[in-house]
Amino acid sequence: MRKLLAVALCGTMGLSVVACGQESETSSLVESTASSESSEIITNLDQIDNTKWLYNEEDNVYYQIGIQYCENPADLNYETLAVYVPGEYMDATDNGDGTYTCEINYDNTAGSSNYTAATAPIALPVNTPGYAAMDAPTEYDSNFGYGSVSDYTSEGFILVVAGCRGRDAGAPAGVTDLKAAIRYIRYNDGNIAGKMERVFTLGMSGGGAQSALLGITGDSALYDAYLEEIGAVMGVSDAVMGSQAWCPITNLDSADAAYEWNMGNTRSDLTDEEQEISDALTAYYADYINALGLTDEDGNVLTLEESEDGRYQAGSYYEYIKEVIETSLNNFLVDTEFPYDSDSSSQGGGMGGMGGPGGGRGDFDPENALEGFDKADFGGEKDAAAKPEDGETDYTAIDDISRKETTSGVTISGTYETVQDYIDALNANGTWVEYDEETNTATITSIADFTAAVKTVSKDLGAFDQLDGGQGENTLFGYGDGEGAHFDAELAKILDEIGSDYAPDYAEDLTKTDSVGNTVDVRLNMYSPMYYLLSDSEGYQSSSVAQYFRINSGLWQSDTAISTEANLALALENYSEDIDVDFTTVWGMQHTTAERTGDSTTKFIEWVNECLANQ
Repeated sequence: MRKLLAVALCGTMGLSVVACGQESETSSLVESTASSESSEIITNLDQIDNTKWLYNEEDNVYYQIGIQYCENPADLNYETLAVYVPGEYMDATDNGDGTYTCEINYDNTAGSSNYTAATAPIALPVNTPGYAAMDAPTEYDSNFGYGSVSDYTSEGFILVVAGCRGRDAGAPAGVTDLKAAIRYIRYNDGNIAGKMERVFTLGMSGGGAQSALLGITGDSALYDAYLEEIGAVMGVSDAVMGSQAWCPITNLDSADAAYEWNMGNTRSDLTDEEQEISDALTAYYADYINALGLTDEDGNVLTLEESEDGRYQAGSYYEYIKEVIETSLNNFLVDTEFPYDSDSSSQGGGMGGMGGPGGGRGDFDPENALEGFDKADFGGEKDAAAKPEDGETDYTAIDDISRKETTSGVTISGTYETVQDYIDALNANGTWVEYDEETNTATITSIADFTAAVKTVSKDLGAFDQLDGGQGENTLFGYGDGEGAHFDAELAKILDEIGSDYAPDYAEDLTKTDSVGNTVDVRLNMYSPMYYLLSDSEGYQSSSVAQYFRINSGLWQSDTAISTEANLALALENYSEDIDVDFTTVWGMQHTTAERTGDSTTKFIEWVNECLANQ
């Protein structure tokens, strides 16, 4: 018989749990927007066994690995988690066999913010580039992509590293697994240290997308059937407090059209049919934006208007995106000291040369690949990423996303003695940056000129739903067999209208159903933030949206359009004035954990501390 734990409302903002006869001294759970006056926790899973903790003396961390977080796992290589707890939060007794029996110590503090076991935040890293699977930890400091265990525990954080299935399993497997992990941790409220309301996720690329989705889809009923399928803990919220997303590959419902609108002007050697498809996607994107009703900070509705070139490079939305680019450039000018060595810097142009993906690309080093990736699979067109700095992960070398080499654009390399020298290098193929030395500010002539110089295309037509079905996102919306399937209904419509040979394949894939009977449009909604955030969407206000978001993007990346992150930030800001959105594009940076200054792990931790200082 499944375990039923009574859960009663405690005020309007949370739930209080009593489990295993132990009264919770930590904070209450996050309440779903759809929750009733009372609910039950339903599971056969045991809580974490406090007689089985291991200890790392060097870092003063108690930890457990291999904790199963769902009853009916699809793959136990992924669906377990590890928990790492600062030693300050534990009173431990040595069992004499390498394990420890621990009780929570609520008096001690840890980290610069003086967290206690009752107030400590919980960090959940999502290391899934290209929506790949994330291996569950098998040892103490497994590579989870974003620093080390001690980076978090020394600051008083509880670190939870959960494995999850990847795109071969088909959406929504990855986010479903991570939701199940969050629910399991909450099921342990009062049994382990940490304030269960204070879950913060972090991720880059496909991991950034899934981190953002965890922040936006909290307690969404669309996930219930998938959670039940794997035996997740039911009756517990999976909403989170904050989400960090670096270069999130998201808003896939409009991503193909956004890519053509932003960067289609840099395509060359297209057939007549391919050009027709690119132009039609561009025109559709204008209709899409104009229907969104997004507004700027002054309440002005952002729209696109047709320009003389027919590419809709005009209107208030166009001017907004142009301002995003100029703000990023001017931040770089403020942040950078000259003389400036672009080759040794992790900031501002050092990752640039040769247009979008950049020159200075490094070959993939199999010895540095993250766990869970088949090193034999990499090669061919996987070399389109700029070489990362020492100690950084080259995500584009391991995400198995199809990219192509580009050779147009400008080359940024070497040392620039003055700002003007750097501006001159940007303008090597024609003036598109205008610089005012007196104010140390710059403007650009147009978005098209910007993309031609430093953000040229690196993906074939149908950048995400590739015409031949061979892109990583095609596998993501496949049906668990590792094969690709089409998902872009608008692209399918365009192909049908022009009589393309690709049209029948799209039509067939759009009608297939998955293991719970859903067609791809439902699964696409589950992976599309706009479905939950736009007032005229069926999914509006059907989820618990996080309070804090930090969205960073390398502005020169050619993996997505600039509008991917910009639209996400705008939609969140429009959704509620109570949501705090920190949105930054980083000049010169590519598809990476982009930061204006400093390293990404430190910046994430500082951001969480700042968020909680206001609680």
